[in-house]
Amino acid sequence: MHTMNSLSVVLAGVFRKRLAHIWTIQILQPCLFVASGVAAFLLRFDFALPERMLPALRTAVCVWVIAKIVAFHWLRLDRGMWRYFATPDLVRLAAASAIASAAASAVLLAASLQTFPRSVLVIDFLISLLLTSGVRAATRLLLEVASHAQASEQRRVFIYGAGAAGALLLSETRSSASSHPAVCGFIDDDRNKRGMTVNGVLVRGGGEDLARLVRAHQAREVLIAIPSATGEQMTGIIRRCRQAGASFRTMPAIAEIVSRRAMASQIRDVAVEDLLGRGPVELDRRRIGEKLRGGAALVTGAAGSIGSELCRQIAGFRPAALVAFDSSETGLFHLEREIRERFPGVVFHAEIGNIQNRQRLRELFARRAPRVVYHAAAYKHVPMMESHAFEAVENNAVGAYNVASIAAEFAAEDFVMISSDKAVRPTNIMGATKRVSELIVRSLQNGGARYVAVRFGNVLGSNGSVVPIFKEQIAAGGPVTVTHPEMQRYFMTIPEAAQLVLQASTMGRGGEIFVLNMGQPVRIVELARQLILLSGLQPEEDIHIEFTGIRPGEKLYEELNLVDEQIVPTGHGKINVFVGACLPFDQAMRHLGSLRKACERRDLRALLGEIKAMVPDYAPSRELLAQLADSDLANLGAAVESVQPLFSLSAKLPAPAGA
Repeated sequence: MHTMNSLSVVLAGVFRKRLAHIWTIQILQPCLFVASGVAAFLLRFDFALPERMLPALRTAVCVWVIAKIVAFHWLRLDRGMWRYFATPDLVRLAAASAIASAAASAVLLAASLQTFPRSVLVIDFLISLLLTSGVRAATRLLLEVASHAQASEQRRVFIYGAGAAGALLLSETRSSASSHPAVCGFIDDDRNKRGMTVNGVLVRGGGEDLARLVRAHQAREVLIAIPSATGEQMTGIIRRCRQAGASFRTMPAIAEIVSRRAMASQIRDVAVEDLLGRGPVELDRRRIGEKLRGGAALVTGAAGSIGSELCRQIAGFRPAALVAFDSSETGLFHLEREIRERFPGVVFHAEIGNIQNRQRLRELFARRAPRVVYHAAAYKHVPMMESHAFEAVENNAVGAYNVASIAAEFAAEDFVMISSDKAVRPTNIMGATKRVSELIVRSLQNGGARYVAVRFGNVLGSNGSVVPIFKEQIAAGGPVTVTHPEMQRYFMTIPEAAQLVLQASTMGRGGEIFVLNMGQPVRIVELARQLILLSGLQPEEDIHIEFTGIRPGEKLYEELNLVDEQIVPTGHGKINVFVGACLPFDQAMRHLGSLRKACERRDLRALLGEIKAMVPDYAPSRELLAQLADSDLANLGAAVESVQPLFSLSAKLPAPAGA
């Protein structure tokens, strides 16, 4: 009860404050309109208004006030927040004043007032625009000055970047009603900006001057306002901030600035994603929307990192229904809560099941009738799959065929399989099964459903990826473990990968393998060092880095395309399409049948032989070959044990007659 009363008091206070604000504008603006009209007549007659003009003055002021009230209300200028007055508001003020003046002029001229001076119409327009814009600008200026006077001197900051983003950040920082830092100046590496001012704040120097300026102005923090900075630029800026002994935060990338919150409230700590320098993804939202709207979309592996992000991205396009399929009940539970909260208008179905169960898949397709299928379910952890080769084949290869073939059986229009750069010249069973999946899925292309695969590398922050592991190790005080000093990987963010998958799915005619532009490979040891620095610690001083050796199935460098795959350009700069060898359907089904039998018999030699027949450039790891050798020895031992009773029996038999 007490809580309800408190809430009522707060809401009443907010309502009274907003009502007072609106009424202040409603009273002040008509007063400005009256003052404008009177001033127009006074200026016209050099402040010696003849008595004969008083009737004309009264009539004109009444018409002007009514016309301006209507025009300003129509353009919603009677309820704006003057503390945020800016250029767009000035344009609307000019438009409202012009409309009102034109309407008033038409009325006054139609009244045929012979003594009415026509010049006051123009003078009134100019004075009205000056007063209405001037009072707004003065209000903003006074509030900014008052706010600046209250700025906490304990939070003195520099803004790194004197461009449009930096100017916007400065403006919103000044106009913030809450506690905010005192901006000491701008830092910019463009020498042409040195000594210039941005909204009255001086550009004091470049990055090389940062340490000196931080000491001179006793600044504690640097706000990085360069949303388009490359990974190399961001790394350099962070290094300079570290050398200056200042903390640092950054503005989000342009792709992240989608909410209506103020820019200042979106300043956040620098994340490892900023160091990749990945530019925003440009999507053809119309084509994606045409594919998704009006039908149901199914995502397998929906509780995983990529699968869940695909669900979020798809939900934004408002499909007729979104079906999330996974064997993880907990993951689906949390995903369902999130989607229902963020996208209440989307029909969402959480379905539990396994892609190896064809009967369950048939039930799913018969019940939900998906038109588009995004197949993200797979076992992905390379070292673990080296110890579970049969499970990798059953889930990644056979499971992919199950979903793809049943999609065709129930007349789905599009099937998009998430593949991996590890499918290229694979050295591990996970990559090999992904390549097998690509071949099997492409073999199903027969003019019906469109089958495409999308191949990309590692995604930052995905379940089991290096970044969460490194963060856990740093939080525990180290050491951070890296397999090899020269280990390199391609990286992209989870949202970027999901967005490009959706875009690629609109491009395929069927049978293509799309490869996302992963940029430049990143050395894992450098990634570890940057994460340590972002945690406020020093590599090798606070946190040590240890090299543990390459894990089973890993290789130092990943590749994105095979030798026999030719690049065909697409209309999107971040998506390539590769066209290469494709297995005929009959041959692919024979291989698939052999793989199934090998899994049923747990025959590792037959399994690897069949994979090698499908993927000639597959090179099994030493660990897997050692398992094969152990399996052969075990089979040989079993064979010896099976024939040993025969030798024992023959020893007990009586000797032949005449021996």
